Amino acid sequence: MASTGGCPHADNARLLARGAVVQVVLPGEVEGMAVLGHEALKEFLAHPDVAKGARHFTDLREGRIAEGWPLMTFATVQGMTTADGDDHRRLRSLVSKAFTARRIEELRPRIEELTAGLLDDLGRAAAEGEGVADLRRHFALPLPMAVIGELLGVDAEFRDQLHHLSNRVVATDIGPEKAVAANRELVALLSAIAAARAAQPGDDLTSALIAARDEGGDRLSQQELIGTLVLMIIAGHETTLNLIVNAVRALCGHRNQLALVRTGRAGWPDVVEETLRWDAPVSYFPLRYPVRDLTLDGTVIPKGTPVLAGYSAAGRDRAAHGPDADRFDVTRPGRPGSVRHLSFGHGAHYCLGAPLARLEAAIALERLFTRFPDLDLAVPEAQLPRYRSFVGNSVRALPVRV
Repeated sequence: MASTGGCPHADNARLLARGAVVQVVLPGEVEGMAVLGHEALKEFLAHPDVAKGARHFTDLREGRIAEGWPLMTFATVQGMTTADGDDHRRLRSLVSKAFTARRIEELRPRIEELTAGLLDDLGRAAAEGEGVADLRRHFALPLPMAVIGELLGVDAEFRDQLHHLSNRVVATDIGPEKAVAANRELVALLSAIAAARAAQPGDDLTSALIAARDEGGDRLSQQELIGTLVLMIIAGHETTLNLIVNAVRALCGHRNQLALVRTGRAGWPDVVEETLRWDAPVSYFPLRYPVRDLTLDGTVIPKGTPVLAGYSAAGRDRAAHGPDADRFDVTRPGRPGSVRHLSFGHGAHYCLGAPLARLEAAIALERLFTRFPDLDLAVPEAQLPRYRSFVGNSVRALPVRV
């Protein structure tokens, strides 16, 4: 498993040719496995003998993982992504009230307002750049960051730093010292934000979590509070950022598909779903561990092995999506009785923020291509700089001509 990221699809195809479940070498020469096939991943994500708690990670428990291991935060942060059973249900219930269908729909006017303002910013940036602007920087990043920031009660002055640090935390190609430093800085910043909210509570998720913590440690510990904020900040903006960027890249590279949407033969939600399948915002998500030796698609995953969920690979698995799985097609029908993709997960840990990400992306794309109908990439796709991580799947800049 290359730690430097890049476009995952060629590597995914080679790995899938070996099987739906393959051995990989994680950063630091740590032996692990990846589940790549759609059906195998669907089974794995909901399997009762698969856990997320780091106590099940054999190499970590037995002291063979260095402190600055690039994936350490994923393994040890205390929050929903590393909790199992009753602990997971308790933590999820504290957050889920902010993501009900009614609450998400109530956010629509604010998302539309933020989108309109950011499109003005994108237009100004393009005017200053002789018609070219970085869509990622001026539009795709600040939109979800503003939405999750307002949900959490994080002041705008902290958001750029939070994005920078979250990028460092999810990087898979940095050394131990930088990994440890980034994690400590992020925890310190979120602790300061939480302290500010505790001193001046508001109608936001952070204040609600602090109230749960203060009602008693059995509901939420301080470590779980910070861990939940880490999760919410990273998952709350990075995935939606990547989704918007990847959808714009896909439509610019497939003008015939954009024409289908403009003529009403497909909708913007169809673009969102096909992007989630075809170019998943998260390529490989760490980590899960079988609590006993587990046979999946004929391959044994030994107890305690760290396993990556291969979302980008599953999205183009020909066994699930047909011989044209590599083709971007917004009219692609879902198979009867099967989920269209697994990019938001499956089972108990299915992404709570999926409805919000879908809403943000659909609004962003519709308003973007309505405002700038001739928008196109300003450089060839092959020249776009990729993420230096195998977790996030996107590009680090998206220069467009509006």
